[in-house]
Amino acid sequence: MRRPLHFIALLAMVCSLFVAACGSDEEEPAGGGTPSAEETPAKEAIKVGLVTDIGGLNDRSFNQLANEGLERAKSELGVETRVLISKANSDYVPNLSTLAQQQYDLVIGVGFLMADAMNTVAPKFPNTKFAIIDVDATSLEAKPTNVSGALFKENEAGYLVGYMAGLYIKDEGGGTAGSVGGQKIPPVDHYIAGYQAGVQAANPDAKVVNGYSQKFDDPAPCKELALDQIAQGAKVVFQVAGGCGLGALDAAKEKSVQGIGVDADQAYLGDQIMTSALKKVDVAVENEIKAVQDGSFKGGDNAIFDVKSGGVGIGETNEVGAKYADQVKEIQDKIASGELTDIPDTVK
Repeated sequence: MRRPLHFIALLAMVCSLFVAACGSDEEEPAGGGTPSAEETPAKEAIKVGLVTDIGGLNDRSFNQLANEGLERAKSELGVETRVLISKANSDYVPNLSTLAQQQYDLVIGVGFLMADAMNTVAPKFPNTKFAIIDVDATSLEAKPTNVSGALFKENEAGYLVGYMAGLYIKDEGGGTAGSVGGQKIPPVDHYIAGYQAGVQAANPDAKVVNGYSQKFDDPAPCKELALDQIAQGAKVVFQVAGGCGLGALDAAKEKSVQGIGVDADQAYLGDQIMTSALKKVDVAVENEIKAVQDGSFKGGDNAIFDVKSGGVGIGETNEVGAKYADQVKEIQDKIASGELTDIPDTVK
């Protein structure tokens, strides 16, 4: 027997209400639930190339950090990546040019030593976006509008580790704080100037000694400089020389004095590492990639990384450094709040 149409319609409505009430035990997320694949915009697939400076990827600090940021972007953002390693300064122009010619959306130069090469290459590829670490994009002679700079207040990080070193030397009855730089370039000197100021702020009687290896890759000359400083009474040695500086930290271990790492947290190198001056190059690299991917990239300008933003700071401490952690934290808070300013960035 056929049912009346109004009866069938009523039955269908009851069934649909039953399914809606009982079809799922999961609570719908606030805001209307999870968007479907069609509703979620896919991240733009871009190509990012990175050119190291002469320190190479195995420097355990500067270039390694840049590569870590690139790898994180590859994993999290789905970008295609390529790294070209520079063996000499003469490699910078051809390496940057190669990536631009291969139509990479973003080409990143790692380090102050690449400034001239970036100034040469970027204007020739106006449709390619470039980023450079440790170079003021507005200072490039050609004024390219497709280059973004990433600058760090290394003097603030240097001040923090120097303050810790000064407190330690004071407790040891006096002595010298040593530092070993690579080449005498602004990012290196910013660290050292801040370090020396921090040492003497914590301990006005402490002496400071500094030397430059003129290298960023060979550990031997940095170890020699550090051993000489230790012979002069250095109880702490701060390395600011990338892969070369690993030799200085090795000298600290050999002579049972305190070492301070640079850029990356180098605590894993041994118990002699009192702490490290951190410089978050990896974050800067990833930020530049995100900016290109989301369309917010701004050439002809700089991003600034400091203590306040968390872009520079202080790493893990060993047992010796841990004694001074609270005092150094007070100094860090003063820098972040603006109470402590005028930290020098020029080595006297």
